Amino acid sequence: MLGLKLPTDPRWVNIVEKNIDEILTDHAYCEQKAASTAISFIVGFPEYTELVEEMVALSREEMGHFKMVHDRILARGNVLGRDRKDEYVLQLMKFFPKGGSRTTQLVHRLLYAALIEARSCERFRLLSEELNDDELAEFYRKLMISEAGHYTMFLNFARQYGNRKEVDTKWQELLEYEAGIMKNLSKGESIHG
Repeated sequence: MLGLKLPTDPRWVNIVEKNIDEILTDHAYCEQKAASTAISFIVGFPEYTELVEEMVALSREEMGHFKMVHDRILARGNVLGRDRKDEYVLQLMKFFPKGGSRTTQLVHRLLYAALIEARSCERFRLLSEELNDDELAEFYRKLMISEAGHYTMFLNFARQYGNRKEVDTKWQELLEYEAGIMKNLSKGESIHG
């Protein structure tokens, strides 16, 4: 369903289980960044009323997810750690050239967002199936369902606002590029790395 060209190495879950506190901190910031991304769509493209309405709802939902992750961090007797660079996102954002029309910029940003949500969904599915901590596994199962909805929403908006054939071609090219990024990741203490 997600179209990802390279699945996450299942051994990544072993890294997660040994570093769950680091993963939870990284996950909390991923949710905060997702909310910020939704707000940036509102600020950058206010004339797209349907997109704005969805992004308002998404920003609320993502901050709700941030709170849920933060609550788990506190319940474990920890505090939210410092944010780190997301190497996955930094590499991904190099794919499309800068510039172009506002519509092109919008479509590219929507495709990036769709792919980040798709990879998060895939990672959350893996965690929901493989974590030994049943409570966390169930938590990630619920978030997986939410991420799948976000992925399809962003991809559908890209197709709505851009030329469908061109968008689908760009999507496939981006998926191939992302697979190359993933070959060097799945070794880190982060949601995407």
